[in-house]
Amino acid sequence: MLVKADLRRQGITPGKVSKKSELFSSTKKKSIKPGDIAVFSRQLATMISSGVPIVQAFDIIGKGHDNPSMQEMVLTIKNDVEQGNTLAEALSKHPRHFDDLFVNLIHAGEQSGALESLLDKIATYKEKTESIKKKIKKAMFYPTAVMVVAFVVTTILLIWVVPQFAEIFKNFG
Repeated sequence: MLVKADLRRQGITPGKVSKKSELFSSTKKKSIKPGDIAVFSRQLATMISSGVPIVQAFDIIGKGHDNPSMQEMVLTIKNDVEQGNTLAEALSKHPRHFDDLFVNLIHAGEQSGALESLLDKIATYKEKTESIKKKIKKAMFYPTAVMVVAFVVTTILLIWVVPQFAEIFKNFG
């Protein structure tokens, strides 16, 4: 093994060398969340309205993001735009993150010259949608917790308490 030989050259005697688990690896890619797409839309709208060229805006957004998956996607979109594709065409190549509504609104914005305002509206829409989803999840937590506790209590009663009462009544005759 190359690793063992390298360690021996450094004066370290390895006992066992094994590959690091993917579960604990720091190279594991983070997924792109809808909130990331909202931030991307807002940043792109701000930069376009400030007069930053779109390709340069992609560079800034991509390099400024801490999520490697998001960086990769933004730089892929940048490359597509540099190769002559429209922004809508570049975004449509990522259907997991940009739905038909998003792509069609971008296309309409490109055609009408109102791309930055549509990007801003899309960002607001995405943020509100995520906020509503969080509220729904929060509202569903309490009823779910009550159901789980009720199930656990019922199970305990049926397994331990009811048989003991049955034994007591059986002894009474």
